Formats: sequence, C-alpha cells, structure tokens
Amino acid sequence: MRKSFISTAVLVALAAPTLVFAEDAAPAADSAPAAPALLQGMNFPLSNNPNPLNFEAGPLGKVYVSGALSGIALTQNHKVALDGWNASKEQTSYGDLSNAQAIVQKVDGLFQFYVQAGGYSQPTLGTAYTKSTKQTSDSYGYIPVAFAKLAPTDNFSIQAGKLPTLIGTEYAFTFQNTNIERGLIWGQENVISRGVQANATFGPLAVSGALTDGFYTQDYKYLTALATYTINDSNSLSIAAGGNPSGTKARDIDNKLPVLPNSVALANSQQYNLYYKNVTGAWTFQPILQYTRVNAESSNDYATSGNNLGNGHTLGGSLIVNYDFNENYSLAARGEYIKETGHDDLLTYGVNAPKAWTLTLTPTYKQKSFFARADLSYVKVNGGDNGSMFGTTSKEDTQARAMGEVGFLF
Repeated sequence: MRKSFISTAVLVALAAPTLVFAEDAAPAADSAPAAPALLQGMNFPLSNNPNPLNFEAGPLGKVYVSGALSGIALTQNHKVALDGWNASKEQTSYGDLSNAQAIVQKVDGLFQFYVQAGGYSQPTLGTAYTKSTKQTSDSYGYIPVAFAKLAPTDNFSIQAGKLPTLIGTEYAFTFQNTNIERGLIWGQENVISRGVQANATFGPLAVSGALTDGFYTQDYKYLTALATYTINDSNSLSIAAGGNPSGTKARDIDNKLPVLPNSVALANSQQYNLYYKNVTGAWTFQPILQYTRVNAESSNDYATSGNNLGNGHTLGGSLIVNYDFNENYSLAARGEYIKETGHDDLLTYGVNAPKAWTLTLTPTYKQKSFFARADLSYVKVNGGDNGSMFGTTSKEDTQARAMGEVGFLF
C-alpha cells in the first residue's frame, strides 16, 4: 500500500493549485493600479479588502497590512461533554472573538513573505467549541501562519515556514470560508504544517508539492501534492493527495496539538481529494469527494494505550452551493456525508464504523469591509458508540447549532 501511495504522490506532484492564492493583476489602462494579489486564500462569498493599508519598506519594496476582526455567538442543544481540550464542560451558549488577526505580507519581487498573527477560534461541526484564547495557545500559536517565499519567475516559487495545507477546500480561519463552521470532512485533513513547498504553473495547470510535518507533529516526512486545472473562466478541477510513506509512530510525535483519540491515526493517514468548482452567473457550486486510509500497523502504535485497531478508512462527500442575490446578500448551503469503515475512530464517534451527515445554511450580508452572517447547522450520527457522541452523557446522536458572526476585513 505504501508503494502505491508513493507512486500516486509522485505522479500528482509532477503533474501536481499553487499556494499563490491569486495572480498579480495588471493595471487597467488609464486607471489606478489594480488591487494587490494578496496571498491569503478566501472562499466565496467574502473577499479580501481590495485596498489594504500599504507602505514602502525600503529595500523590501511595498508591504501590505490587512486582517480580520470578528466576534461570534452560538447556541446549541446536546452540548459535547468535557474532553481533554476544554478546561471545563462546554456551555450551551457562547460569545467569543472568532478572529483578531493582522496579516503583513509582501506579494511581488524575488523575495516575498507572509506573516499572520493574532487570536482565533476554529468552530467545527460535531465537535466541542473551544474558546479563542485556549484554541490559539493550544494549537498553532499566536503566529499561526508565517512563511518566506522565493519567486525567481512568475511561474515558479519556493516557500518555507508554517504553511496552510494543500489538502481540502476549507481554510483554517472562519473569515476565509463560505460557512462559519468547518465540516466533518475538514476534520480528516491537516490544517497548518511546518515545512517547505514548491509551486509551478504551466498555462492552465497549477501544481504544488510539499514536504512537511503533516498534522503538526514535528515528524517531517509528510508529503502532499495538489494539481488544479482551470478549464475556463467558470470551471476548474483539482486533485490532491497526502500522506507519510514511512509512517509516524506515537513515540516519535512531538505534537503541540492536544492528544485526541485519533491523533496517531490522523498523523499516519493517507488523504485523497477530488474537487470541482463551477461559477454560473450568481451561482457557485463546489462538490468535493474525499477518501482517507490508515493502515493497521500505523493505527496500532498508540504508544502504551494498548489499542489493537485494524485498517481504517473514510469515504466522504460534500457539496457547497452559494447564490448571490446581489453584491450585499448571499445564501450558502453545505451538505455532507461521511462513513468510516474499520476500527480507527477516525470520526471520534466510536470504533463501531459510524457514519454521519450534516446540513448547514449560511446567509451572509457584506458591505465594503463589514460582514454579518449566520450558520444554522445539524449533525446526525448513525452507528456511533454510546459515550462517544453528543450530550452530557455522550449518548445523543444529533446536534443542532445556531451561530452568528459579525466582523470587518480590513
């Protein structure tokens, strides 16, 4: 299986979007220069500030300063019971800062850089909400993303540091995504890794390959690759793959992230994603297909836990649809289905091969740098273990949430 994975990863890397999230825009004739192509990724319907603060930094050239400031509120039923990441039992309702982040970046020339600093929360469907102060200190720290980049040509670059993952379509922070909460599929993917990445474009094909520590383990053997083919202005197709060909043993993981039930399994997982994006008038469609796998020899190495788990894998799919009523109002919907086979507890709902589906509706209002939106979400688990699901007794198999977020992208 590892030989098969290595072959797949190499093929994707060679044929494998670049993490230059947008290309430099050329100035329009007889007009002011176009908006800078900022490096942070953004999903519809929110967008980067087209006129961020900027200043001349001597030999570095022009440097841009942008960021996000937002607050969040949620209420829910069947709250998640105390887990190892929360200092106290999760509340039924919360108010919190979801983002208080500043981004400093240089986006042109041979030497470029990106530094994102501040606090954040990362709400995810079907999991306990962790307040931003604890989320920040117990995950990627107060500088979650930072990398230096060398771009000798317009079509090739290398970057190194704390990098966003190449896997998946949902980004790390709420302001970057279509929905406030990330989905269950996102929970199977690595988010931010430390390492090095190469990017290249060949006409309509953009490819990237990275060698990192995967799930933030400090075991620098995780390979990821991504290829995106832009069919035309309305359609694009992407394929991504990731995994650790030689495996990561529990005793070798120096993991800053909390030790969750599936930490070692995820660190050894192989990920394969296929996604498509279509923009037709006011409509945006983004279907995603995901497959992950963990081999028995990797999943059984839980240090001294004594778990004897078999091969495990998940197969999931998601569809995100967004409709723009006008430049201010939009409505997004996301539906997901994911099923686990084997005994690795990859969904964290028990080892009895559960499956789950979710539905999220996200109405959004935006006006210049201001935005306000809501998430109405529902999660249903089938086949989960009593004691591993929702509610104070962890025996409930559903959870509903209402969440709101208000903020500014400056």
